[in-house]
Amino acid sequence: MSYLGVENSLTGRRWVGPSDETERLTQTLMQRANLEPAVASVLARRGVMPEEVASFLSPALRDLLPDPMSLKDMEPAAERLVRAARDGERIAIFADYDVDGGASAALLIWWLRALNRKATLYIPDRIDEGYGPNDDAMAALARNHDLIICVDCGTLSHGPIAAAKGADVMVLDHHLASAELPECVAVVNPNRQDEDGASGHLCAAGVVFLVLVDANRRLRASGTKGPDLMGLLDLVALATVADVAPLIGVNRALVVQGLKVMARRHRPGLVALSDVGRLDRAPTSYHLGFVIGPRVNAGGRIGAADLGARCLSTDNMAEAEALARQLDTLNTDRREIEIRVREAAMAQAEDRGLDAPLVWAAEDGWHPGVVGIVASRLKDHTRRPAIVIGFDGDDGKGSGRSIAGVDLGASIQRLAAEGLIQKGGGHKMAAGLSLSRAQLVPAMARLSELLAAQGAGIGGPTDLRLDGTLMPGAATPELIEKIEAAGPFGAGAPAPRFALPALRIRHTRPVGESHLKLTLGDGGPVTLDAICFDAVRQGLDALQAHNGRTVHVAGRIELNHWQGRTRVQLRLDDAAWAE
Repeated sequence: MSYLGVENSLTGRRWVGPSDETERLTQTLMQRANLEPAVASVLARRGVMPEEVASFLSPALRDLLPDPMSLKDMEPAAERLVRAARDGERIAIFADYDVDGGASAALLIWWLRALNRKATLYIPDRIDEGYGPNDDAMAALARNHDLIICVDCGTLSHGPIAAAKGADVMVLDHHLASAELPECVAVVNPNRQDEDGASGHLCAAGVVFLVLVDANRRLRASGTKGPDLMGLLDLVALATVADVAPLIGVNRALVVQGLKVMARRHRPGLVALSDVGRLDRAPTSYHLGFVIGPRVNAGGRIGAADLGARCLSTDNMAEAEALARQLDTLNTDRREIEIRVREAAMAQAEDRGLDAPLVWAAEDGWHPGVVGIVASRLKDHTRRPAIVIGFDGDDGKGSGRSIAGVDLGASIQRLAAEGLIQKGGGHKMAAGLSLSRAQLVPAMARLSELLAAQGAGIGGPTDLRLDGTLMPGAATPELIEKIEAAGPFGAGAPAPRFALPALRIRHTRPVGESHLKLTLGDGGPVTLDAICFDAVRQGLDALQAHNGRTVHVAGRIELNHWQGRTRVQLRLDDAAWAE
């Protein structure tokens, strides 16, 4: 049954409200925990019971952090790291070129620096070297180092790790593993096939943090005080959000605590990145995912691959500011490239049809640094797993993003095992692949089958899920603060979206070429500002011709900070005429 009777909104979507079970739990939370309806509905959607409200709103890391020793190979990994630090061995860190890889490398560099040790940072070039360790780089590092630590990569790198002759290698990763692991000192990865999966939602930085927790235990046991780990949680939080790890369990606690650490502005790189991103208030998960994360990623996407990791790991403010400026410029360039590829990919996907279990697009010359972002945009638009591939001659490199409940990484790995692609892997929500032009169509057809078997394509792309109703007068800064306490919001914990029924449009104003600002009211003295991004493309610019009609609107309430003023604002996602 549609919510508020909206079967076909201005964007062509059906509105879906809370389930009966969620509604009942909402009422229970309101009565037993004395919560406001909007806050209760958010917690009910997360399945929080009345007796769990206090601990959920104030998550304690000590209660949620898994025992590091619950992960296989933790003992040899932590012991080898401590020995290398204690004995002053030559350490190299081989990291992926994204935020998770850069933050994971920075965690180790800051930890070692606190022990007066240094490490060599190596980030492969996305285009020339591709993802993960390669034979030449690993062999070269092995000639000059005693220990190579692969972070956010390495689980499937059997050959390159074998090429690192003369050095010990260990892998700290979270990507899906094959049955056979590479031969090395340790592979700490909650997504190994012989793990129980209890910590499988951790990003690589979360895995590295657990290794450092155990390393500190070993240092204490030997009479040495270990570095401050709580002060490193800003890096773990950034990686967790930017890598789209689900914000559940310990991940939620890591982000909550990490945001508090980041607000202290003590890490030069994060301070500089916040400043170039014009972040003038305490950071939220939104800022991690959409302000800081994209800038850290920009170097690996279209510039020098190590810029992001260097910015996160430097202890020099002047260097951090210079690196942040470079990353900011690259991020602007990246956006321009992304827009061109996104428009072409969307048109191609629409021609192919958006109702299949898999949405995909491929073309010559698409920059490999932006295909993952474009895949994410396709996924968001269609609510289906999406793959975007760029070809250079006969060689295609692609990236995919998935939806909750559909394991894309395992399916991509299955394609590789079946010989339908050259190589591929990843985790549940994101994956990468390489394939030839001849493999493209058969591989996408097979991938669509595998994803359909997991339920992809069942949920209609026209469904807009809502948490409840709200009136303009109830949308106060105090309510927003209480809702934010139920966060952070992101993957696995979407930001709450409310319907505001039967409102009058008091005023509309186009902003730029495609956005729309509105003032809404319910007949009383209270009005609510709203902003609708990309209104023209979505068809929501039709609200300008309202002719006095009442309208149901749906979106997310937030605080808009502008020129020293703070106002409540609705980020409008959809609308439907009420009469």
